Amino acid sequence: MKTLISLIAATAALTSAAAAQDLAILNGRVITNSDQGQIENGGVLIRDGLIVSVGANIEVPDGLPTIDADGGWITPGIFAPFTQLGLIEIALEDSANDASADDSPFSVALDVEDSFNPNGGYIETSRLEGITRFAVVPATGETIFGGRGALANASGEMDSLFETQSFVYADLSQSGAGNAGGSRSAAWAYLEAAFGDARAYPGRYAAGNGDVLNRYDAGALVDVVRGRVPMIMQVNRAVDIRRAIRFAEENSPLQLVIYGGAEAWMVADELADAGIPVLMDPIANLPFSFDALGSTLESAARLNAAGVAVAYTTQTADGYFNARLLPQHAGNAVTNGVPWDEAFRSITLVPAQIYGVDDQFGVLGAGYVADVVVWDGDPLEVMSAPVHVIIDGQQTELSTRQTRLAERYADMDDTTRFGYRR
Repeated sequence: MKTLISLIAATAALTSAAAAQDLAILNGRVITNSDQGQIENGGVLIRDGLIVSVGANIEVPDGLPTIDADGGWITPGIFAPFTQLGLIEIALEDSANDASADDSPFSVALDVEDSFNPNGGYIETSRLEGITRFAVVPATGETIFGGRGALANASGEMDSLFETQSFVYADLSQSGAGNAGGSRSAAWAYLEAAFGDARAYPGRYAAGNGDVLNRYDAGALVDVVRGRVPMIMQVNRAVDIRRAIRFAEENSPLQLVIYGGAEAWMVADELADAGIPVLMDPIANLPFSFDALGSTLESAARLNAAGVAVAYTTQTADGYFNARLLPQHAGNAVTNGVPWDEAFRSITLVPAQIYGVDDQFGVLGAGYVADVVVWDGDPLEVMSAPVHVIIDGQQTELSTRQTRLAERYADMDDTTRFGYRR
């Protein structure tokens, strides 16, 4: 049996390697996200799905396929840190929306791996705009917990989830308070009790039930309580963020990540001291609720100045079909005071760091996975676009249902045969 398993694993590895391309990308401005900085007239050499060389004068073996960046920009792929890609096709149609389970008896134990569709139409539209990796985040149902999320690549391949059960999502904002019984006090009491259930798992369940979690949910929360995977917590008010910081201190070794953070800039120094990163939308400047009265376009710059690790989202544009707008949101952050390098890292390297995969993604450097995008201009400029998107060393198709429809009907004298004629 062990021999069979080893053979299957070896075959899978060979198949993966065969899918990757050995190639060189030359003649572009290389954004490395490393100590090498930006390299003018540089290139990237890829072999077996990994980057093997980055620089101004890389040696290209004879006969190796090449891509001419033609003076464009060569960057790491974009990493969207909070999306519902692959979970939702039509938000208001229940049969096409697997993001939440309002009627389920389970919460923490819900796993997006079981709902994720790599053929989701919005994945290819995101890839078209340079997104190569993304986090798949569940939505909450009847409790403060949404469930367990995963990390995926944007290739559209059946095995595109590469990290599963990577984090747990919880909502302690105004909406989470509603789920918990109507107040923030109820939401925090529920969270404290849930952590108690997980700490006492499985012993507590031998004699009965937990305080708030069933046995299955308590088991799923154990990895969070023990600091093995992070908890993504949605909070916006400054006072709620301070409560979250205190909760993290009291429940060490909890890895806490703040999502939303509309007023995070008000407690930026406390977040920096606690080492808690923030997932936020840099163009969220309107008070969309009483949680977010302190929203400002300068939030990202203030958090950066305080030393908080910030990764950008498209919260204001929706996470299931507009994750593709992430570079544009980063460009707006630059307009409002964030240095270009910091803004670009906030959509590439910082998300990888938050999810613990920065040894593989977010950098153009030897040994990193070959997620590379070639742009026709500055990737944070709204009029720029990718001309090549490479994931795991494999060039991907830059087409979507929309582009295919446009091509089909662009020529009104199309001679394609009809399926039938009367």
